[in-house]
Amino acid sequence: MKMTNKYLMFVSAALLLASCDLDKLPEGQYVGGEQNEGVIEQRPNMTVAAVNGMAAKLNAFATVSTPENPDHNDYGLAAVHQALEQGGQDMPCTTSGYNWFNRCQNYADRLYTSSEDELIWKIFYNHMDAANKVLLLTEGTEDPEMLIYRGQAFAARAYDYLSLAQAYQFTYAGHENALCVPIVTENMTLEEKQNNPRATVQQVYDQIMSDLSQALDLLAGYDNGSNKDKIDESVAYGLRARANLLMQKWAEAASDAEKAIAGGTPQSLAEVSKPTFNSASASSWLWGVLITPDNDVVTTGIINWPSHLCSLTGNGYTTLTDSFRYVSSALYDQIPDTDIRKQWFISPEGTSTLVDNETVDGTPVIEYFGLSPYTNVKFGAYQDVMGNTTNSQDWPLMRVEEMYLIKAEGEAMSGNLTKAKQTLEDFVKTYRNPSYACTASSAQEMQDEIWLQRRMELWGEGFALFDILRLKKPIIRKNTNYEAIVQFNLEPESQIMIYRIPQCEMETNKGIKEEDNNPAAPQPTV
Repeated sequence: MKMTNKYLMFVSAALLLASCDLDKLPEGQYVGGEQNEGVIEQRPNMTVAAVNGMAAKLNAFATVSTPENPDHNDYGLAAVHQALEQGGQDMPCTTSGYNWFNRCQNYADRLYTSSEDELIWKIFYNHMDAANKVLLLTEGTEDPEMLIYRGQAFAARAYDYLSLAQAYQFTYAGHENALCVPIVTENMTLEEKQNNPRATVQQVYDQIMSDLSQALDLLAGYDNGSNKDKIDESVAYGLRARANLLMQKWAEAASDAEKAIAGGTPQSLAEVSKPTFNSASASSWLWGVLITPDNDVVTTGIINWPSHLCSLTGNGYTTLTDSFRYVSSALYDQIPDTDIRKQWFISPEGTSTLVDNETVDGTPVIEYFGLSPYTNVKFGAYQDVMGNTTNSQDWPLMRVEEMYLIKAEGEAMSGNLTKAKQTLEDFVKTYRNPSYACTASSAQEMQDEIWLQRRMELWGEGFALFDILRLKKPIIRKNTNYEAIVQFNLEPESQIMIYRIPQCEMETNKGIKEEDNNPAAPQPTV
């Protein structure tokens, strides 16, 4: 039977509305001799609060809307990742009803007045602002614990620039001199921030690499343990591996990825043979957004990522309104039958070994939730209890599996095809498909094979559009299970693929003129 509870409820949370004006002058930014000893003594506490604030910024509720009247796709970084996924070619969803990311799917969000564009901008710049506060508070410190915080802030800021650079300009290679995003550092004055032109792609990547170099120096030997919301040495290496991959520094990307791999172990074949990817306690998670039942995005009930992506929740847009996220039939058909990742989606025949033998209230899961072909069952419900009405699952930001794929690509593209094939085969055969054999016979074929592996492994986690842009691939939706209205194809590097600098930034930053913005582009048509 289909779930009968069709009503949607949410409880608003009292958080301040963030604006493009951001916190221009962070509290306590200059703690020096002219300030009283009480303030100086409070600096460690202020720093700890600022570090915790960095993590909180990635799980923010009502960033571009209001707590009293929130947009239901305004729940932090996971919402940004959902928006980016919907702009690719591997995640069809309904184009009507309760799909709060429909505008991302049809590219209506590329208007510089769109709330989705504003959300992407603010999530990363608000997080960067928090990182800059930590850098100000730890400036000149020699305290070992404070130096760890400082390293985390450098890495966090690099992550923000890396994300913004990919959203607001085409990929590094071939676009080094194109306008990217404004660079905001910890010692900038209010006047400088309000008259801050777009830096070039090269300048932004120079900042990224500088920040990551300092982060790695400060985080050497540091392991975040169970505090997966904190950046440690492995995460910093993983971030630099991503940056080197984008810059086509292939050998460096492989080397950094190998160092990041030391921080975790891929989830086993048995572990991914059931719905998972819902808890930072997994051995493979290097970094994530930790979400607890008392977080605002959870107490709202349905304004959170499981509501929009998890097909097994008892309280979400997916299961209550049939707004499921599907895998593209084109991608599904490319997944070998012997690969467990094919079971992360309901088959055309209506089966998946992940849930075939599971029940909720005595009813088979597929029947209970009304799971139709191609529906994802990759992401588990809270505490692995199918039908759980609490949506308090963690959100992955970096898994060690990604690092194996970066390592293999870096090896292949730097001239070591044999080693790359061995790296890829060892990972896939051990953890995903015991029958796998890589047949690529050139670096380009190997890169394409790894892209396919990334699409399979990282589906739904926010990488899809950025990979298309990095590899300069077309978007192909025709002759798939996308609804007819969004069944169009796009040529590589079509202007509509990237976002425009949002209106809120244009209004507060005199350094960016209308002619400095990315060109407007028409919505794609069938």
